[in-house]
Amino acid sequence: MPLRSLKSWLMPVISQLFLSRARLLKLRMRAEKKRQSQGRPHTLHFFHQEDDPYSQLLATVLPKIQSRFDVTVETHWVSPPEDSAVPERALLKAYSEKDALRLAERFQIQGAFKARAAQPILGSTGSSNKSDALRKKWGHYLGATIYYEGEWYWGIDRLHHLEERLNDLGLCKSTYDGPLFPVVQYQPLQHAPRGTCIDFFISFRSPYSAISAAKVFHWARDAGVQVNLRYVLPMVMRGLPVPAEKRRYISLDAAREAHVQGVPFGCLNDPVGKPTERGLALMPFAEMHNAAEAYVMSFMQGVWSEGLDAGTDAHLKIMVERAGLNWAAAKDILKSKSNDLHWRSIAEQNREALFAMGLWGVPSFRFENTAVWGQDRFWVIENALHDKLNSSTTSST
Repeated sequence: MPLRSLKSWLMPVISQLFLSRARLLKLRMRAEKKRQSQGRPHTLHFFHQEDDPYSQLLATVLPKIQSRFDVTVETHWVSPPEDSAVPERALLKAYSEKDALRLAERFQIQGAFKARAAQPILGSTGSSNKSDALRKKWGHYLGATIYYEGEWYWGIDRLHHLEERLNDLGLCKSTYDGPLFPVVQYQPLQHAPRGTCIDFFISFRSPYSAISAAKVFHWARDAGVQVNLRYVLPMVMRGLPVPAEKRRYISLDAAREAHVQGVPFGCLNDPVGKPTERGLALMPFAEMHNAAEAYVMSFMQGVWSEGLDAGTDAHLKIMVERAGLNWAAAKDILKSKSNDLHWRSIAEQNREALFAMGLWGVPSFRFENTAVWGQDRFWVIENALHDKLNSSTTSST
């Protein structure tokens, strides 16, 4: 029977403190006191990668932030991220161009992708080498990012966190009426036609997958939509490196996003390695008993908000039985070599399907010919469903 390691005991305690909302707010207060004591203005440091569509989009809307809040902007021109931070660079380039255009259309942002002269904008300073070093020193790895007093915000997707913070500091020049680019998802949907389904690509080690899992299944049940679960192995378990800056930012960002969406998160026990393998090994078993959704939600809740270690029988039993499954039967399946080959084959097939869609990360979603990556992009699937329902209604009248 697998036993808990010291790391397994300590991780939930440390992560709960590190990722807590109370700690984040305390750090913001300390940062503001330090800024005041040093007599510095409220400065947003924008790290701009010239050939990055997300950077171009952010550069276009930053003047709106400046006009809305009493802040200055300092632009640092940076190089593309290192290979270790972007394992599928070609796919990212193609997807980012498509995704940034989608964002520009949704929020009616004009002129973001026009040809630009390579000259400083919005208080640009320093060479790319110095900017790259500063970005690394402050703890990030991407362009299209804003650093403000100890905290990072990526793209227009995370401006809502920054705007909330600036408003709390009393920097809004008028009455604050919410973020410029709100993400509204999981809205009530006219009951879908029988047989409507979406694919949901997940990893048990992805915090963003955990956030999505807490929302998607309830939404789908209310909408009458079937969810096809497509599980894959985590990147790091497929031999792809994840730099320290990336791990740190993702955990902190996921905690902010979970807070906004009302999803319990932060008391975690990283399921990398055996915990994930044991969890995935029971997916065919859960599907056979029509309990896959309940099992996924139970597993995600366990490892991402309850600090359970799926590498131990005692904790995995909690997750299994909470999903309505028999633990004795599950233990037998965990010992089966044929089942091990079976779930690994399915995970690889799902990975191949993900790459065939031009995607590589999770969570990802697909409805018919629409495929999208990210827990904050489910609205794209909702829009595609609405378009399908509207066209069906129109054709039937």
